[in-house]
Amino acid sequence: PLTPPPTEETQPPSPEATTDPTTPDLKPGRRELDRLAGLVRAPREGRRPLEVRSPLTGEVLGVVPEGTREDVEAAVASARAVQAAWARTSTRERAGILGRYQTLVLDHQDELLDLLQAENGKARGSAFEEVADTVLNCQYYARNVGKFLRDKPRRTALPGLVRAWERHVPKGVVGLIAPWNYPLALSIGDGLPALMAGNALVLKPDSQTPYTTLRAFELLEEAGLPRGLAQVVTGPGSVVGQAIIELTDYVMFTGSTATGRRVAAQAGERLIGCSAELGGKNPMIIAADVDLDRAVRGAVAACFSNTGQLCISIERIYVERPIVEEFTARFADAVSALRLGGGQDYDSDVGSLISQDQLDKITAHIADAEAKGAKAVAGGHARPDLGPFFHEPTVLTGVTPDMDVHSDETFGPLVSIYPVDTLDEAVDRANDTDYGLNASIYIDDVRRGRRLAERVMAGTVNVNDGYQSAWAATGSPMGGMKASGLGRRHGREGLLKYTESQTIAVRSALAEKLQGGDTPAETASRLTALLRSAKHLPF
Repeated sequence: PLTPPPTEETQPPSPEATTDPTTPDLKPGRRELDRLAGLVRAPREGRRPLEVRSPLTGEVLGVVPEGTREDVEAAVASARAVQAAWARTSTRERAGILGRYQTLVLDHQDELLDLLQAENGKARGSAFEEVADTVLNCQYYARNVGKFLRDKPRRTALPGLVRAWERHVPKGVVGLIAPWNYPLALSIGDGLPALMAGNALVLKPDSQTPYTTLRAFELLEEAGLPRGLAQVVTGPGSVVGQAIIELTDYVMFTGSTATGRRVAAQAGERLIGCSAELGGKNPMIIAADVDLDRAVRGAVAACFSNTGQLCISIERIYVERPIVEEFTARFADAVSALRLGGGQDYDSDVGSLISQDQLDKITAHIADAEAKGAKAVAGGHARPDLGPFFHEPTVLTGVTPDMDVHSDETFGPLVSIYPVDTLDEAVDRANDTDYGLNASIYIDDVRRGRRLAERVMAGTVNVNDGYQSAWAATGSPMGGMKASGLGRRHGREGLLKYTESQTIAVRSALAEKLQGGDTPAETASRLTALLRSAKHLPF
């Protein structure tokens, strides 16, 4: 369980020998990180340490235990033991926990922002988006959990004679496999509705970003969540993630499409439900009548927030030909002016990539495109002078279908601009992909923008915004079409997916008499008369 605080025996081994004494003084300090590591559901004895390195410096921040299948089994068993009592609590009591939790998150936001930057490398402004997302989800589900879970009367074949209610039963223990790009928003954000629905939770944070998740759930227990209801197990997906899929009652996964397919297949074998937000190659369409200043500002935010490591980030921009040259010039200037850095403050616009793998992916896409004739009109270079994984925000023109960047998701600060002759062509090209997660349209004629949005095959489409409007609309479902995912987060569906629908029907004695007959033929005759008259009844 996340509490009580770990004793000395449960602390993971210290890797002081591997820590460079010249490491910059990132916040929080090593003592706090070691304390958080002790909250993981895995004892010290017999567990190998997993190093957590900061992408800002490349140095070791600390270690967490490498969990095993046995640790997941213990976590699921403990969570299941607590869940039965939790499912009997009132929705008012659960909502009260969310009310206290959002206050704690805001009170501790500087600490959470430091953790996010230290282990993920993102700019502080992008880190604050995670805090805002958490508070918005708390507010939404605190206000609506009672309404969503209230038993609802349903129409029956014999109104007044047979009564029926729909109710929602928690799944039991929900398994949550969270990604590294939003270690607060995509762990707490998906975990809160699962808990509010009456479930327990066993969560695997990404091995690169465990500390933010641990602190976030520790604060949730401080807000009143029963001890042991939420369990965190750190370790590789091939071991811990696999065990979570095999042992829990529902799985929520965020990550790549390739991994999502495997998760869905394994869940299907067990006949349990799963929800998955997966990859995207998200398009933006810019109409010729647009306010260019507004479009440029929106495109910069849509492409380079969170260093471009955002599932709903824009990677393709289709611009009507009459304005493509002017837009490209203004956009390139704005991108070149972005401040790139790793300070734990608000002085930088763009932070570091998370790892060498992400850096290799973006450099390979740029090298392939330039070798085949594309041109970088902004950025284009890694910045090892700032840190091991920094890369300039980059804008490409002249991209053709034979280039890797044309269709493959980069998941980094890289976007390509394509001229189009008409908005119809732009929509067709926006839809010409296996993905369908997010899209954006910038246009002065909002009514036409709405009609265009309805033709784009994506789970969210923002008109005159890149992603924030749909992302912040916590009452609206969010997720992907096609190869971009299964199910939705946010909104009513984001909570009810963690439940089973159950119908309870009660038939009166009068219904028994009306339906009865001496023979099956007489019963059928009586019911036929009722069915013929039913269509004329207002109820």
